[in-house]
Amino acid sequence: MGFLGILETKVTDVPGTVQLDEHCFSATGQHAAHPKHDTGKNSHIVLSPQPANDPNDPLNWHPLKKLSITMIVGLGSCIYAAAYGHLFDAGTVVLAETFDRPIPDIVKTSGYQLLAAGAIGPLVAACARKWGKRPVFIMSSLFGLVGSIVGSTTNSYSGLLAARLIQGLSMPAYESIVGSMVGDMYFVHQRGLFISVIGFVLAVVANLAPAVCGPITFNLGWKYLFYLCIPITAVQTILLVLFAPETQYRRVAPVPSVTSDADDSGSDSAEEKWARVRDVETSSDPQLMAPAKKSMWQEMAIFSGTYSEENFVQLLIAPFAVCMNLVVLWTVLLSGYLTATYVAQAYVLAQIFAAPPYLLNASGIGYLFFGPFIGGTLASILFALSMDPLIKFCSWRNRGVYEPEYRLIPLVGGLLVGAGLFGWGALVQDGASVYATAALHGLVMFGVVTANDSLYTYTLDAFRSVSSEIFVASAMVKNFIFFAFSYFVSSWTATAGPAHVFDVFGGAACGLVATGLAVFFCGKRYRAYWATNNLLEKLHIQGHGEW
Repeated sequence: MGFLGILETKVTDVPGTVQLDEHCFSATGQHAAHPKHDTGKNSHIVLSPQPANDPNDPLNWHPLKKLSITMIVGLGSCIYAAAYGHLFDAGTVVLAETFDRPIPDIVKTSGYQLLAAGAIGPLVAACARKWGKRPVFIMSSLFGLVGSIVGSTTNSYSGLLAARLIQGLSMPAYESIVGSMVGDMYFVHQRGLFISVIGFVLAVVANLAPAVCGPITFNLGWKYLFYLCIPITAVQTILLVLFAPETQYRRVAPVPSVTSDADDSGSDSAEEKWARVRDVETSSDPQLMAPAKKSMWQEMAIFSGTYSEENFVQLLIAPFAVCMNLVVLWTVLLSGYLTATYVAQAYVLAQIFAAPPYLLNASGIGYLFFGPFIGGTLASILFALSMDPLIKFCSWRNRGVYEPEYRLIPLVGGLLVGAGLFGWGALVQDGASVYATAALHGLVMFGVVTANDSLYTYTLDAFRSVSSEIFVASAMVKNFIFFAFSYFVSSWTATAGPAHVFDVFGGAACGLVATGLAVFFCGKRYRAYWATNNLLEKLHIQGHGEW
């Protein structure tokens, strides 16, 4: 049994399990291997995945280059994946009055936007896998720009709906494949920080958008939201084209996985794999020598080649096929549901707080989103500061062996989603203080961010070979759930009352989070089982690992 009760397996090579801490090599019998390490205070950390002997390998890029790319793509996530979906959360009543439509019709414009995002997700994933992430990001940004231009010129409900649909086409790349981009550039022991940044962008900035958009809608009019989106999206697109090269890379040699049992056969296995790494990287064969560093113009090419030889249809079905893996399916459904409960609150916020006893205008409703913004920010900071040190500590206690299940420890914070929903529904039912409701709204977001960051990092490390497809499947499921909620949450809240509605949501959230115990303790055994019983291979869908 591993540290914290993770159940071991007799399989000696479990994908996702890696030797992370060299200080513990003597305890595990891994003396002979000579893998690459981090530098400075982390010089004892074994790099996983192992970088190639190639300056064009994104793992070898300068940290500032990696950071600049992350910031540019992160800005796109702020705009397209976070802000676009919440432009009208605070101004729902204003738009209903402007277009003489019931509130549910205005909510549906966001619902159809998310439906478009979910429907195009598999195509985005297939194109990114086939031709790289860079052309997909650029095309997505252009869709966002065009959608904003259409919205700024329309005066009808149908025109508004069309603008929202076009904007929806820009969303899936920036909420799904952005996660796998972190895996392209950063090592296992670095990913927690950057996944928390992505989580901050996707969840927390989404709450800042209504806080800003509400006053703009109230004081200037809803069209100014589109007016402001145009220059911001244009700048992001230009930065993307000029300074964000392709991060996808074809690796040559495999990354060794080990088990914490580490018997003699495991040691031989690891040494054999590291020997293959050294053979590749020290060979004098000209065909295996490191290529020259690409020029700036070569890096800025929109298309940089083909990254998969698979049939395009196989790539299209991959986001659906990965859900045959039960742990992946659990991750996708849990992440989607927890986020959907927060979106359900956003859908009904204007409906509740524009009515008695609150009688808030669009500005006041927008300011309510500062509660979840603060809650999500605190969760992101806590996760960023604690996650990577936590997995280093757990690996050290586990004789230097890292298990992806350690990433699931913060999932316990997901119980705060249920607690916050219980309290929020009861308070708004009784017309309690807006400050108290905003605080509980923040508690919900704290739990959502903590749980989702935990699930994202676990997925990235446990099933790296299909992480892109998993992120797309997760985004697709979330968007479909959001679309479904847009059809009934508003009317259900109006008839049953917020206390009943959010008691149901909260109870389901707590129950689903509790199932994480089974994955934590048995996850390694399931990874070992899946490695030898991979249903994707039966469909001839390849894994696209870190090598």
